[in-house]
Amino acid sequence: MEYRKGNVALFPEGPPSELDRDLGARSIEPAMKAPPLILICDHRRSGIEHQFAFLKEEGFRVEVSPSLRHSLRRIQEDNPGLILIDPLVQDGHVEISALDRARSGDPPIPLLVVAERSDSQATLRLDRTLARDAWDVIFRDAPGDEIRLRVQRMCQTSELLQEMVELRHQASHDDRTDLLRPQAFQKRLFEHFSAAQRHRLELALVLVDLDKFGSINKRFDHTVGDQLITRVGEVIRMTLRTEDVAGRLGGDEFGVLLPYTGKIDAAQVLRRLREEIVKLSGPPPGSSEVIQVSASIGFETFDGKDLESVETLRRHSERALRSAKRSGGDRVVYYRNLDEEAG
Repeated sequence: MEYRKGNVALFPEGPPSELDRDLGARSIEPAMKAPPLILICDHRRSGIEHQFAFLKEEGFRVEVSPSLRHSLRRIQEDNPGLILIDPLVQDGHVEISALDRARSGDPPIPLLVVAERSDSQATLRLDRTLARDAWDVIFRDAPGDEIRLRVQRMCQTSELLQEMVELRHQASHDDRTDLLRPQAFQKRLFEHFSAAQRHRLELALVLVDLDKFGSINKRFDHTVGDQLITRVGEVIRMTLRTEDVAGRLGGDEFGVLLPYTGKIDAAQVLRRLREEIVKLSGPPPGSSEVIQVSASIGFETFDGKDLESVETLRRHSERALRSAKRSGGDRVVYYRNLDEEAG
């Protein structure tokens, strides 16, 4: 299994780490928003870009693609604001379907298809072909004002859909860590448990709690504790796989779902996570006193049939977490090892 790796300190000294450079790059906002890119897919090489040349004067960036292969590559690399396609043939099912798959996303890239005015079935055919929303048809002989208005409206729709995606993200993700909020994490837990139960897949539920976090807030300004929570969230995101799920469940408590993961692989991941959290230790600005950062981690696994409910899975993980904290913290505890020790 491939995992993303990170290595950061709470208040790092010296050159920035790979994770710090990545986080820094993502935190920089551009001074000005670039105009949207319109990708004109002139696969027939009919010179249709001349009909849309005025778009550059309107402030749009325009790029012309001469082939489907080139268009697919540009969509992947540039994520244009609008795709305008002049199909090779009137009934370009394969061609249109390939572009439809390439523009997948949340939200999908708007698609504007050029058709002959005599093609009365164009809209119906596209409705059957396209699996995603945000598309429209424009006739080849449409006047410039109509083209301009249609392009502007589709770009505005794209911006509105993007804003809605961002609002949904803000509603489901914690502001400080960008991890899921408790309710959203609980929903994903139920979804993954049901999938694991239905298909007999492995699943690990992990609970993480920072050790002696309350004393940090007592000894230092609360901004230090807030910064620590943010850094822990970053470490969790960078340590896990893309298919894993992480949430902030409380002040200094976090939850992690590891799909398709049994106890051995989960233990390896969590040992690395524990080590990365310890590396956050360091003195806050203006102080020589070192903050020792560590976490207690408890987890339980499910193989699709050996637990009766998601509540049982969570209860077992909570018991493992309590055992880790009672044992002094800075450790990973697997619930079933507790049963073996008790036996």
